[in-house]
Amino acid sequence: MRRICVFCGSSTGNDPVYAEQAAVLGKLLAERGIGLVYGGASVGIMGVVADAVLAAGGEAIGVIPEHLVRAEVAHQGLTELHVTADMHERKAKMAELADGFLALPGGAGTLEELAEVWTWAQLGLHSKPLGLVDVAGYYQPLREFFDHMVTEGFLRQEFRDLVFVDSDPVALLDAFATYQAPNIAKWIK
Repeated sequence: MRRICVFCGSSTGNDPVYAEQAAVLGKLLAERGIGLVYGGASVGIMGVVADAVLAAGGEAIGVIPEHLVRAEVAHQGLTELHVTADMHERKAKMAELADGFLALPGGAGTLEELAEVWTWAQLGLHSKPLGLVDVAGYYQPLREFFDHMVTEGFLRQEFRDLVFVDSDPVALLDAFATYQAPNIAKWIK
């Protein structure tokens, strides 16, 4: 695995553990020789994970839409910074550059990015692993909702199982290293 795209917040949240664990993940990626692909900002959890990767000597590639560059939130010290025309192009570029996807705590944008790559996996548009770094139980309500989707018949279990969830980023990266995408021929019952 050469690079992992990390979706995460442009703020740091109310609990310092979110930023602390973003830094742990960034350092871990660099130590394993895995490059970071992320939203390209210098603020929030995004800035923390990128700074940790860079401080540990790793590769940090940002992908940011032009309107956010103009808002002066682009990280200026990255290995590479790709500027896109819009959010749609940003997500496509991030997916193109990455071999897997992780989500740290974040807001609506993080959720939307995760949902899109998860949908792409269900449709067979990529065969890359995806997971949630469940810092301090942040993603437990979402995990329960995923299970509710299965119970209510709106999501097949094999598609629910495409999303790894763990509080330990080491466990997630280990699972990613051996990941084999399931061969699911039919996505509609």
